[in-house]
Amino acid sequence: MSRRASTVVAVDSEQARRLSLVVPDLEQVAHSADRATKSEQNMTLGQGIRLYPKAIAWSVLLSGAIIMEGFDKVLIANLMAVPAFKQKFGQPLANGSYEVTAAWQSGLTNGAYVGEMLGLLLNGLLADHFGYKKTMIGALFLANLFIFVVFFAQNIVMLLCGLVLCGIPWGVFQTLTCTYAAEVVPVPLRPILTTYVNLCWVIGQFLASGVLKGVAERPDQWAYRIPYALQWLWPVPLMIGISFAPESPWWLVRKEQDEEAKRMLLRLTSAEKHVDFNADETIAMMRHTNAMEMVLSSGTSYLDCFKGTDLRRTEIAAMTWFTQAFCGASLIGFSTYFFQQAGLSDSNAFSMSLGQYAIGGVGVFIAWTLIPRVGRRTLYVCGDVVMVLLLCIIGGLGVLPESNTGAQWGIGAMLLLFAAAYNCTVGPVCYAIVAEIPSTRLRQKTVVLARSFYNLGSIMSNVITPRMLNPGAWNWGAKSGFFYAGTCFCCLLWAFFRLPEAKGRTYGELDILFEKRVSARKFASTIVNSFHVSDTESDNSEKKGVSIHFEQVHWRDAVV
Repeated sequence: MSRRASTVVAVDSEQARRLSLVVPDLEQVAHSADRATKSEQNMTLGQGIRLYPKAIAWSVLLSGAIIMEGFDKVLIANLMAVPAFKQKFGQPLANGSYEVTAAWQSGLTNGAYVGEMLGLLLNGLLADHFGYKKTMIGALFLANLFIFVVFFAQNIVMLLCGLVLCGIPWGVFQTLTCTYAAEVVPVPLRPILTTYVNLCWVIGQFLASGVLKGVAERPDQWAYRIPYALQWLWPVPLMIGISFAPESPWWLVRKEQDEEAKRMLLRLTSAEKHVDFNADETIAMMRHTNAMEMVLSSGTSYLDCFKGTDLRRTEIAAMTWFTQAFCGASLIGFSTYFFQQAGLSDSNAFSMSLGQYAIGGVGVFIAWTLIPRVGRRTLYVCGDVVMVLLLCIIGGLGVLPESNTGAQWGIGAMLLLFAAAYNCTVGPVCYAIVAEIPSTRLRQKTVVLARSFYNLGSIMSNVITPRMLNPGAWNWGAKSGFFYAGTCFCCLLWAFFRLPEAKGRTYGELDILFEKRVSARKFASTIVNSFHVSDTESDNSEKKGVSIHFEQVHWRDAVV
């Protein structure tokens, strides 16, 4: 039987003073916020699409930068399989062929990650100060400039410098597109638009693989210069389009620009066609959530991400993304090189990579149908289980001799299945989780920290993966699957015990659940009906503070 608990969280007079300055009409705002919250909770996917078509379009436009990044990142790893590139930047082997050394393979991929980490940290500061729109345009402008360095690289050191520089705007793209999507659409659209970011990755990877397959057989420098030159197709059109995009209403509310936030919200919606939609109530919900978080947390700095309940939210976002680095997905990034070392010809290796990314794109569409039905947590955990099994099979096939042609194609088939499983589950679901779990005031910085943690994991993974595959180093080949099966299993254990379910939750509800310290496995069975903010007065009617009342908080299983 359900049991009911009621919680009152009181704040001190100083916090009450600050809160009253931000939201002087607390009672009215709370009632309007409650109506807007119920409206979002009852909104269907179809209603959301009809009400927010403009928001969807703008989010899709900003996410186009991820297509560019996915294109660029595939070039880093898979150009190492292009003969002309290896001859230009590699070292001769005893058999007369050329190979980029494992150390430089790691250096090139990790150089980009180092640049991304710098871009991420800058993004957390710049986006909060200047807004998402201006930060995005500035990053695209820098990307346009830094492409010159990699295009005209004369040696591998210059190429490394260019990749470090390119990584700075890439770091901005990685988080800003996801957080923008999370803030401009309502609850039913959030998982679609945030996971669309992963589809953009796959589209970019597919385009890059197609380009590489087309130029791989060229014997001259244009085998690698053409792919680098094609990067210039993206920044300028995106800069022009984004210059007309509306700013995030949530960001404007945090900057106390409520009227401008309402104007941007109306630009994001087709409110004139939906008489039931009330922009003032939606802005009130944003103000209420922002005010509540001001009471429950102390600030908006990077340090605040490690305080109180925000520490748990940072851990969840960081580990959710870290799993991508150590679940075996790096084998997908090095897929062409992996297929070559498994024994396939250059042509077949590039063809298998193309098939892999096409399957990945289909996987995202499958994820879109599964997320609303089974939720984030279930899909994420099940994905980990499937990937552990597939990695064990890949490792087992790698034990067989290279003369076994069936085993070689079996390895390729299992890696394609692995890519499908990854892009149905952990790949896209990760973006929905990391965008929804942080508090609204710390979202940008929490996502930045989470992505930085992922980049650290990717650096470690990119140090060891080339050594696993490179015949001049450890030469594990497909047996690398055993290693990543072990790391993926560890990530599975974390997800089972620590990853909560955010399906159908508004940001205000998530704040309450984290403040009540509800365990991860009880998030889905916990009901948060309504809440309001009211003044608390003493007997002499002098206001002493403000209390936040969380009403009708039910636990089906237990009272926390």
